[in-house]
Amino acid sequence: MKYFSVVLLCGVLLTTCKNPPQEQSHSKKKLGMVTDSAMVVSAREEASKIGTQIMQQGGNAFDAMFATEMALAVCYPFAGNLGGGGFMVYRLADGKTGALDYREKAPKAATRDMYLDKNGDVILNKSTLGGLAVGVPGTVAGIFAAHEKFGTVPIDQLLAPVIELAKKGYVVTKSQAQRFANIDSIVTAVNGKEILYGDHINVNDTVQNKALANTLSRVVQYGRSEFYKGKTADSLVAFLQRHGSIITKEDLAAYKAVWREPVKFTYDDLTIISMSPPSSGGITLAQIMRMIEPYALESYGHNSQKSIQVLTEAERRAYADRNYFLGDPDFVQIPTDTLLSQLYLKDRLSDFSFEQATPSSSITYGAIPGYESNETTHYSIVDQFGNAIAVTTTLNGAYGSKLYADELGFFLNNEMDDFSSKAGVPNMFGLIGAKANEIAPEKRMLSSMTPTIVEKEGKLWMTLGTPGGSTIITSVLQTILNVHEYDMTMQEAVDAPRFHHQWLPDVVLFEPESFEQAVLDSLKAKGYNVNQNQSPIIGKVDGIKVLPNGKLEGGADRRGDDAAVGF
Repeated sequence: MKYFSVVLLCGVLLTTCKNPPQEQSHSKKKLGMVTDSAMVVSAREEASKIGTQIMQQGGNAFDAMFATEMALAVCYPFAGNLGGGGFMVYRLADGKTGALDYREKAPKAATRDMYLDKNGDVILNKSTLGGLAVGVPGTVAGIFAAHEKFGTVPIDQLLAPVIELAKKGYVVTKSQAQRFANIDSIVTAVNGKEILYGDHINVNDTVQNKALANTLSRVVQYGRSEFYKGKTADSLVAFLQRHGSIITKEDLAAYKAVWREPVKFTYDDLTIISMSPPSSGGITLAQIMRMIEPYALESYGHNSQKSIQVLTEAERRAYADRNYFLGDPDFVQIPTDTLLSQLYLKDRLSDFSFEQATPSSSITYGAIPGYESNETTHYSIVDQFGNAIAVTTTLNGAYGSKLYADELGFFLNNEMDDFSSKAGVPNMFGLIGAKANEIAPEKRMLSSMTPTIVEKEGKLWMTLGTPGGSTIITSVLQTILNVHEYDMTMQEAVDAPRFHHQWLPDVVLFEPESFEQAVLDSLKAKGYNVNQNQSPIIGKVDGIKVLPNGKLEGGADRRGDDAAVGF
């Protein structure tokens, strides 16, 4: 019998790995990069190296966070950013945990119906492209808040290698060049001119971003206030307003990151610490894992028909609750205790049968008495002192709103689309929203970002997360289960094929050519709507696992240019 409880709450020796070799031991398991003391796993090797070098110089995980986040803004503009926001979950060496919310906010002039026409219908692209799609950025406030509380290395030392990277440039990968080409026409249209990034950039070109180097140099000189009140703020607001934004200097000056209690729950002998609202990640992950805990997943087998059924049915019910009940806790009352209670969740899955799929049309949010984008990026860090962090940051869509502040050197988010523009109408990820996530001035939009830390028997065991919009939660879920239930290494767990269900639309997405046809056919026969032809890449998980001998194993997802670096 399983039990469950819920509580809310390279320099000296640098190693790197993008395509880890097969372990040559008797186990024949595929291990990711293994290091002795510290590690960063992120979407780009350059960023992982800079974060690792900061720790080699004596910095901790929070110092490395500052440098890694800004390095990603330089070499991974797809999602790395100054113009977006994110979440961080941490576990200190002494076991203390916490979370930082630096999610974007709606401008003070925002209104509930700002994306609707005179007939009350959502205006296409208004919440996704251009100035009106931009929420007040939180990234710079977030990294400064983390550094102020836990950092030990001066800001100039943290940003020196980042500024050098921006000045000297980084080499464009094949996948990166393809993304630049894909967005060329829309970025040119939104900005009214050609910008730094586009189809003129080829594989192996070196891209320099001197404007961003100058912006970061001013941040070194004047600190956090440079971005929110200084010359950068003046330039940013002027640029945004020229492009139809309602963000003002007052909006920037008023922005603050918020420390929150993470969601903490147990699953078998694991304790899982994940992000609290306005991220839906922790609560939704907890709901799914609690619903599936009584089932013998290990005996069913990895990605077997029965294991897929159990996860899919729990996911569809948890996402229905997510879409109705969750929002910014500073604006709405979230019935967390009930949503995570044993009695409630047992009832939610009580009508599940292995014989037949439960149509999503028959499922709504649960009865309670009285009452993200595919283009995100994640990085995981463990330092030599035993501290661990999981950070997910985003512009929302690919290159966000497609607005590029060329004088400052970065893209702006389109996070306003993560609000419910209209109850019952899906956003760009197909997520249906409700009143809890409607637009209001200075409100933070709901997110699927799920930075997560896992303890095993009270000790640090894993830190992980992923981009992937609405698929983030299920990708984190499956990666944890891959290690815990199916005895995979960290690298095997992040590389394993994934699937996803989110209530509506009522379709189970499978990675193409990754699942046995017999399994898919049997699921179809039981009434599941299977899609493996138009399925997007489901997440790019980056994680670190603490091995029994105390060494660290990095899992850098094969689906991207992700890399583990450590010492």
